Amino acid sequence: MKIAVAVSNDFRKVTGHAGRARKWLVFEADGAAIAPAPARVELEAEQVFHHFDDKGPHPLDGIVAVIAISAGDGFVKHMAKRGVEVAQTAETNPAKAAADYLAQCLAAPKPRPIGALICKTLDLFSKH
Repeated sequence: MKIAVAVSNDFRKVTGHAGRARKWLVFEADGAAIAPAPARVELEAEQVFHHFDDKGPHPLDGIVAVIAISAGDGFVKHMAKRGVEVAQTAETNPAKAAADYLAQCLAAPKPRPIGALICKTLDLFSKH
């Protein structure tokens, strides 16, 4: 099972707005165990999910879940069509977020009323 975590530019922290994320850590999991070294994936601008048209292969194909600090409704629906679960969290450590997701104890996201409004506005201009 592959779990993709949206991360900051230095690959050290879980980041928000998953639909616009360019950097990802992909964790391989076997049951409840996670491989120690995640794969680093950096998307090209046209591969960012906010813009991706699903007409070809994608570097994150094969993942079962996405973890991010935040994600808009459009992104969640787009991922559901691809068979991918979206999990939002307050956890900032990517490895801990992936492990907690597997253990079904991922920290709930923090309330973000302004951020949620921004995501909803951006979703209006998304292809999805």
